Amino acid sequence: MDGCGEKYANGDVRRPYRSSSPPHHEDLERYRTDPSRWRLRDDRGRQTWHYLQTDEETKSWPQSTADKYFLGLPTELPTLGKPDTPLASVQNAISFFSQLQLPPGNWACEYGGPFFLLPGLVISWYVTETPVPEHVSIEIRRYLFARQHPDDGGWGLHIEGESSVFGTAMNYVVLRLLGASEYNKRLVKAREMLLKLGGAVNAPHWAKFWLSVLGCMEWDAVNPVPPELWLLPDWIPIAPWRWWIHMRQVFLPMSYIASKGYKYPLTPLTRQLREELYTQPYASINFTSHRNSISPTDNYHPKTMILNIINFGLVKVWNPLLRTNFIRRKAEAWAFELIEREDENTDFANLGPVNTTMNILACYIHDGPDSYAVKRHRQRMHDFLWMKDEGMLMNGTNGLQTWDTSFLIQAVVEAGEAEEARSRPMLLKALEFLDDQQIREDCREQQVCYRQRRKGGWAFSTKEQGYAVSDCTSEAMKSIILLQHLPGYPKLVSNQRLKDAVDTLLTMQNRSGGFASYEPIRGSQYLEYLNAAEVFGRIMVEYDYPECTTAVVTALSLFTRKHDPEYRKDEIKETISKAVSWILKDQRADGSWYGSWGICFTYAGMFALESLASVGRNHSNDDKVALACKFFLDRQMDDGGWGESYKSCSSGVYTHHEKSQVVQTCWVIIALLEAQCPERDRIEKAVKMVMSRQLEDGSWKQEAIEGVFNKSCMISYPNYKFIFPIKALGMFAKRFGNPKV
Repeated sequence: MDGCGEKYANGDVRRPYRSSSPPHHEDLERYRTDPSRWRLRDDRGRQTWHYLQTDEETKSWPQSTADKYFLGLPTELPTLGKPDTPLASVQNAISFFSQLQLPPGNWACEYGGPFFLLPGLVISWYVTETPVPEHVSIEIRRYLFARQHPDDGGWGLHIEGESSVFGTAMNYVVLRLLGASEYNKRLVKAREMLLKLGGAVNAPHWAKFWLSVLGCMEWDAVNPVPPELWLLPDWIPIAPWRWWIHMRQVFLPMSYIASKGYKYPLTPLTRQLREELYTQPYASINFTSHRNSISPTDNYHPKTMILNIINFGLVKVWNPLLRTNFIRRKAEAWAFELIEREDENTDFANLGPVNTTMNILACYIHDGPDSYAVKRHRQRMHDFLWMKDEGMLMNGTNGLQTWDTSFLIQAVVEAGEAEEARSRPMLLKALEFLDDQQIREDCREQQVCYRQRRKGGWAFSTKEQGYAVSDCTSEAMKSIILLQHLPGYPKLVSNQRLKDAVDTLLTMQNRSGGFASYEPIRGSQYLEYLNAAEVFGRIMVEYDYPECTTAVVTALSLFTRKHDPEYRKDEIKETISKAVSWILKDQRADGSWYGSWGICFTYAGMFALESLASVGRNHSNDDKVALACKFFLDRQMDDGGWGESYKSCSSGVYTHHEKSQVVQTCWVIIALLEAQCPERDRIEKAVKMVMSRQLEDGSWKQEAIEGVFNKSCMISYPNYKFIFPIKALGMFAKRFGNPKV
């Protein structure tokens, strides 16, 4: 960069921004807060990080082992040595993982991976003039610098993805809003990558929305998101209530904000960003011509001709000629009422981080900056922030407390350790947590806000979040039944409350026999023709998922077999039968199942074989189970493990990872053991691989990312590296007598 400024692609000169203070040439990524001052507070599952300012505060609130572990500090836990049997490995793992249990009884961890979450948060903070504490700003910057692509300087859709306009443009903006200078060498490199990709005009729809809100793009570049759709009668096939819950809860505030045409007043910084994000001067850009511009690296789900025609009609006909002020005001009013109901039903925790960052802006526009809604949203934003050794990120939900706690209970029970005195305190606290987290009532006027029954269910994270999920309810119910039927464990969750859970699950089956996630399928898959997100697949409606379907099968089977064989027995029997038929039908010709929430065929195959085992189907009596075992055995790697790349999720074809993965290997071990696969030597070789990677404190190192959503975006489940080895190794020991391996 010379003193005259950089050049645009067309030869014009971009003049450097002259701020009131000298530009920062130093590497801000080297700055960090004092890790010894961070603390995680867990209030009945609500997890928030706090930075202590004084020595007195740090003395009165000592760091826990969990705090130290998450922050990458020495945990000072004892060295346990290398185990020589699977159960010894299990016991070492439990010894370590029990130290990470939080006071309410749950486990915590990051739920990161996506790179599009922090931008929505930081932009919403900026435009609502929400103060950002310096320690938060420093650590967000540090995280983004730590995760910047080492070669091209960009960011992708997720932490293992290739650099894209979405990731690069939005996280560049975050760093600038949080104080990084355009002269910072890391930002210079990021800007070069962004401009190489064509600049921000090639960003997908969600990025264009946020840049328009910020004032760094014109609304003319954003394809329409009309709130009038919420006025459509419910019988209309495209009515938003038929969409997948995440899609409609994002579209809801987005449509309100876009209808208002909200744009934050220009500041010196955003005025400068206008000149940094594009390949030509801002004033010369015809933004209308870029409504459909998108970089090939971002265009996972290209807009269909049908959607383009609809958008053209909205822009050229509906908005200028037919949309009256009366219709606009009515649509905005109804959309905002639905936003308020979402806030009420979740105590402002909201479904997830994408809609919560939009909801606060909608409330800011409607109610004003000093309203209760805006103040409560500001408090709740911190529920999504997670501090780790690399810095601060934004989680994909407000945590995965119920999900991980349920799986941990099952793992310890399956390993035969639940009745051991050393495990009882840990499991009792976990049981108490699940008892506390059951959702005990439905939403107020749930039909009005299009909500599914939730009474008796469990959410992915906490009951405050308020969305019962089919597999979360199933896994929690299984865990409770397993524990409460063991000697010495109290029956905290009553029979009636377990019946409530069953009642909710029975409302969620699709006509196909399968189960979706939050609610039964409401709309046709043809609605994907209207998928405007561009970066995600299978986002418009619910789908039958093998993971959800199998979880319900195993839960209902356990409920009938072990808890209450008479309650709604005929309906449960029919539900299981239809679900099993769907699972068998969903199996591919090669014996696999495509997974939608974990990577990928490995994850789904574990769940499928577990559910089939629960109804008596195994390798010796079912050809489809035998074929599934063959699918896994054919893909075993030389070291005995299995490793599947996240690229399987986006391509739909099994793709080997470059090295075996502990978590995925354990998924396969569990699957083969559930199926009663006779290949002991092959399974034992996998067990050896898992044990060989266990560290002397009982833990395992983090390997590749484990989870996925909407086919294209990966997300982390770091506790899986503890939970599934405990289960897999324990099951092996129970079946084969805990041999030395």
